[in-house]
Amino acid sequence: MTKLVSPSILAGDFVNMERSVRSLKEWGADLVHCDVMDGVYVKNLTFGMPMIKAIKGISELPLDVHLMIIKPERYVEEFCKCGASYVTFHPEVSEDPLGALKTIKANGVKAGIVLNPNVPFEDWAHLLPECDVLLVMSVYAGLGGQKFIPETLDTVRKAKAYIAENNLSTLIEIDGGVGEKNAEEVRNAGVDILVAGSAVYKSDDPARTIRIIRGE
Repeated sequence: MTKLVSPSILAGDFVNMERSVRSLKEWGADLVHCDVMDGVYVKNLTFGMPMIKAIKGISELPLDVHLMIIKPERYVEEFCKCGASYVTFHPEVSEDPLGALKTIKANGVKAGIVLNPNVPFEDWAHLLPECDVLLVMSVYAGLGGQKFIPETLDTVRKAKAYIAENNLSTLIEIDGGVGEKNAEEVRNAGVDILVAGSAVYKSDDPARTIRIIRGE
């Protein structure tokens, strides 16, 4: 498949968020990556359902919602109803990750799990048959602007092999420290969706940066 680019609005201008979101369509992005943080699972607080609903009202692009919250099963249905196209969460802080995945899919939304760099792929591989997407964090969740951790590509390769061996259609997404310089290596490892925040929003030519990250 053609690689997709999902810029993270966490790196946008929060004072002018509408402009930050609308610009992504103009720049040629494929998705809008929305980082939802609860201040418990991660230290930062960002935004919740009202923001997702507001973004849905101004963007034609699919919303790629990454939940960095504990017990995500309590909220996944609400995020689906707010307009998310993808909902991913961290399974190690869920009391019912399989149930959460099924709830998301029952709402007609693509579902997936997220693995931090210190979470072994093998611990959660059994959930992949229920996942439309696997989000591999190439930095630790919770803070923007971190440096890419190269070893996380090993997780991507393991996941790619598992998906092929089990004849699954799960897409692999990566988030953290992705930019023009390492995008080719990331794509070659088997990633389908590349999240980029600072690389896009701080670029002198965001449209060009998105094309480079996509591999055009």
